[in-house]
Amino acid sequence: MAKVHFFYSTMNAGKSTALLQSNHNYKENNLNTLLFIPVEIGNSSGGKIVSRIGLEASAISFNKEYKFYKNIKNLKKNTSCIFIDEAQFLSRKQVHDLSKVADKLNIPVMCYGIRTDFQGKLFTGSAELLAIADNLKELKTICSMCDRKATMVVRLDDNGDVVLEGEKILVGGNERYKTLCRKHFREVTKLI
Repeated sequence: MAKVHFFYSTMNAGKSTALLQSNHNYKENNLNTLLFIPVEIGNSSGGKIVSRIGLEASAISFNKEYKFYKNIKNLKKNTSCIFIDEAQFLSRKQVHDLSKVADKLNIPVMCYGIRTDFQGKLFTGSAELLAIADNLKELKTICSMCDRKATMVVRLDDNGDVVLEGEKILVGGNERYKTLCRKHFREVTKLI
């Protein structure tokens, strides 16, 4: 029986690198995979999953209306694994759809994403994956202010100051976000 896996962390923990390495392992064994990336990310990356260390692979861009089960069923053609990058952007229904891919099509689904947003709140896709995934795996990184495990992320403005309000989704990298442990998140944001 295929399973749904959720690999989660803050930014800079190597989620995309781990996804691309796992995909490479399938490809090395002549197995077919399908890679997906949210359209918000795909538009800025040329439709590719790109890791900070320079690995990349082409992916199918999806929006909030994308129907995974229906499309994967039509694309199946001996697909051995499904990979989803930035899984926090999935809708609740899409997570359920992906679990249907594992349950009915017997294809493993590997989701990689951020657990919480810059206000310390769960993303919709992450919350649903935490609730129904068969396997949960935390990928670890360190706080940018100490040597403790980072579990939170803060958003920065153009001047490098912490932002406490705004749109839930704002695509960016190290120039826009900083990883922190809970203690430093509390000190910097006063949100918890």
